[in-house]
Amino acid sequence: MLLAATPQAWVELALQRWQDLLIDHANCEKKAASTALSLMFAYPDDRRLAQRLARLAREELRHFEQVDRLLQQLDVAPRRMAAGRYAGELRRAVANHEPQRKVDLMLTGALIEARSCERFECLAPLLPAPLGQFYGDLAVAERRHHELYLQLAEQAAQHLPAGAPGIAERLPVLSAIEADLVTRPDSDFRFHSGPPAC
Repeated sequence: MLLAATPQAWVELALQRWQDLLIDHANCEKKAASTALSLMFAYPDDRRLAQRLARLAREELRHFEQVDRLLQQLDVAPRRMAAGRYAGELRRAVANHEPQRKVDLMLTGALIEARSCERFECLAPLLPAPLGQFYGDLAVAERRHHELYLQLAEQAAQHLPAGAPGIAERLPVLSAIEADLVTRPDSDFRFHSGPPAC
């Protein structure tokens, strides 16, 4: 699903700025829970989606609580951080009309979770305890979340009208945008940012 690996320059910066990484990671967990809840409100008639995303939102909030405990344990003070470009630019490519929009939203959710998993896997063996072990454990959950969004995309795609672009057509488009965002130099350092701009 991911068309590009995380650049080594981002990994090296993340190891140096692990405090900022952890703060933004806490923000990402809150945003992930908020996204799941927003989708439940957007599609109230889809009970299967609501039940599965309700469980996901609870898990994302538990992850936030775990990150917050780590911040306290490692004596890192939380602070407000402006959103990076990643999710906003990715979501700009989402269709404006239904039911295509629903398919695209589920695919972007799958891509974001897949990237989170990949980055946790990159960082886990390189970071000292307790952060490295924690990120290794989270990679497993992120893979599950990625698979859930992909299943929801497949479910939503069943309601597309004949001739509308399905997952096979939309996923490569969205994946290419996602790959560009994580490989293009970025002036801000965030969990999902690109490599540092010189």
